Amino acid sequence: MAMETEKSGDDAGGARGDAEAQKRARREDAARKATERDLRLKAQLRANLQRRKAQSRARREGAEDDRPGDLTVGPARD
Repeated sequence: MAMETEKSGDDAGGARGDAEAQKRARREDAARKATERDLRLKAQLRANLQRRKAQSRARREGAEDDRPGDLTVGPARD
C-alpha cells in the first residue's frame, strides 16, 4: 500500500508540473504577443509622424499634398 501512495503522489506532482508548465507557456505567449503589439504600434506611430512631417514641410513650401484620394479643387464658379 505504501508504494501505491507514493506512486499516486508522483503522478499528482507530475500533473501539477504539467499545469504549471502550461501556465508558464501561456504567460510567455501573452508576453510575446504584447511585445509584438508594442513594436507594431511604435512602427505605426513613427510612420504617422513621418507622414505628418512631410505634409507640414509640403505646406510650408507651398507644394500640394501627395495624399491619395480626390483632393483636387474643381473649376472656379462665377
